[in-house]
Amino acid sequence: MRNWADALLTVLAALVAMGVPAALGLWAAGAPDLPEGAFPHVLAAVVLIAAGGSVDVSGQAGDLAGTEAVLDVMPLSVTLAGALTAGACFLRPLRHHAVAGARELLGHTARTALLWLGALAVLCALARRTFTLAPPESPLDIIGGLLDATPTVGFAADYGLSLPYGLLWLLAVFAVALLVSRGAPLPAGLVRHQEAVRPVAFAMLLLLLAYVVIALVIALVVAATRDHTAETFAVILLGLPNVAWLALGLGIGGSWEGSVDGPFGLPMPHVLDEVLRRPETTTLDVATLAQQDGRAWWLVPVAAVLLLAAAFVMAARSPAGTRPWQYALHLGIAFALTMLVVTPLTKVIARLGLTVLGVVEIEDLAGRVDLRPHVWTAVGLALLWGLVAGPLGGLLAARVRRRGEVPAPPPGA
Repeated sequence: MRNWADALLTVLAALVAMGVPAALGLWAAGAPDLPEGAFPHVLAAVVLIAAGGSVDVSGQAGDLAGTEAVLDVMPLSVTLAGALTAGACFLRPLRHHAVAGARELLGHTARTALLWLGALAVLCALARRTFTLAPPESPLDIIGGLLDATPTVGFAADYGLSLPYGLLWLLAVFAVALLVSRGAPLPAGLVRHQEAVRPVAFAMLLLLLAYVVIALVIALVVAATRDHTAETFAVILLGLPNVAWLALGLGIGGSWEGSVDGPFGLPMPHVLDEVLRRPETTTLDVATLAQQDGRAWWLVPVAAVLLLAAAFVMAARSPAGTRPWQYALHLGIAFALTMLVVTPLTKVIARLGLTVLGVVEIEDLAGRVDLRPHVWTAVGLALLWGLVAGPLGGLLAARVRRRGEVPAPPPGA
């Protein structure tokens, strides 16, 4: 029973860790004002999406009108909170083991995964609602009533995608937790590989978290010194890593393509909205960002310093005798894999459109936000940056005593 209790604790703790920031972020964004008690349904949808699930958005406006509704964005603040909590709780029962058997790890994982699937099924059942876009007695509502074209937008969870992808998300979190933890036990057959993998995996996690912390400090300063405090806190609680890891990709030379049209936009930072608010698709990189704000060039040295710090951490945690080319190879591959995972998560696609009789478009209810990364460009650049930073980190850590290193005897001994 204790094993099942540990699994239940992991699932409940992850859901709470995801639900609290999601609820506060939605509250700051004004979601409690949604009609017909829709707030818990929207909250369930946000948590489900953050856990790798899928929610379909659809529009309806009668026979004489056409609608378009698309939403594809991951609330990475919620995702990160759930991942850190689930990973820590997963490792907690294993902390007193020197070596874990494969059967023990599989059993612990299977019990947690089974309960997690049940939680995902509940979230899927809750993540379903339909809204009327026009308020009562508004001109749009009156016209919609005459033409039988009152616009509505609804969402519903996709069970077929949410359950397998949500399970895959949890397994990925557990795998990363085992990789980054120095003290987590592994099966005997994998112990010999931990010295090569765990130091660089931990360094990559620190790099991502460092960007989030820096973004949090900047966002809090913005919230304290400028208007739109509620909107800023909504971004902090829902999508801060989306912005932070976008800055990481831009800093190493990556690029995105996108455009913004209509009343919707990217809430933070405002300079992104200024760059992308063009009728045609625009390339977003450090150069185009610096045309609006010259401080964007600071993203490059910040990326260099933080990656070098990650290389130092990797080298300091690596065993003595690791060679410079090994540092280069480890960091290059790990940074490339890291960008392969996080860069696609910064994608933002949101569209809402309403046309009456196929001709007249209602501008107040039509908008588009597209932001798509050049993933393989970022991966290639990350590989190059890692190959260079790895040996430099080894040089910086040369005076740090590491595991397996025998201290030199004192003079005269």
